[in-house]
Amino acid sequence: MNPQLTRPLVIFDLETTGVNSRKDRIIELSAVRMNPDGTEDERTWLLNPGVPIPPETSAIHGYTDERVKDCPRFEQVADEVAAFFANADLGGFNSDRFDIPCLVEEFARTGRIFNMKNRRRVDVMRIFRHFERRDLSAAVMFYLGREMQDAHHASSDTRATVEVFKAQLDRYPDLPKTPAGIEELVSPADPMSVDANGTFRWVKGELLVNFGKKKGERLIDLAKNEKGYLKWIVNGDFPPEARAICMNLLDGKGLPECPAEARPQNLES
Repeated sequence: MNPQLTRPLVIFDLETTGVNSRKDRIIELSAVRMNPDGTEDERTWLLNPGVPIPPETSAIHGYTDERVKDCPRFEQVADEVAAFFANADLGGFNSDRFDIPCLVEEFARTGRIFNMKNRRRVDVMRIFRHFERRDLSAAVMFYLGREMQDAHHASSDTRATVEVFKAQLDRYPDLPKTPAGIEELVSPADPMSVDANGTFRWVKGELLVNFGKKKGERLIDLAKNEKGYLKWIVNGDFPPEARAICMNLLDGKGLPECPAEARPQNLES
């Protein structure tokens, strides 16, 4: 079934240099313009982001600096993109949190305003979450075929979780049977990060901030010049590993030892 449209709806998706919608750049932009008369137009732009593409990002979508070096920059196709998106509502999967903000930022770098006023937004992921519950009771019904009993009592919730887990192992032949294998599949750890949230990350032997306005800055520099930032992390809602590193820096104890795999080639023994 097609949606009932009184104006075009552009469904689009981005491949980018990272997951920070404010700072990362677009590499690929693909969009389908659904028109009120039922026709559809489709365009894809492959772009040179103008900044290095991190290897870990290339490993996900396959785009490397070499592959896109001769592609146009966003500013060179901004008029085409603006025309394709003109007078249209917007949609995507997780587009409210990532794709739309990222597109707005790219236009801002060209000195233009991508006007969101009066545009309706259709985030398909939000529809999915609205209609398909993802709580424990829904998992019990899906995997075990019964209603959840005594929900929100810790003992009942724990036993139900165990049963759901065993049912998942039976249901999915490709699901690893060991905790290590399961973690690697569904929540792989980044060996370069100091905590599961990736607050700080080792890059070429340097420990860098990996979030917010200080992303990419060296912790050692912040310890010298912006101690207030480290104190904010120590007193904030951050993982204990990150807070401990900042406390040690403030106490003059220095950084933890850099993992061997994070050291530049010329520093490895």
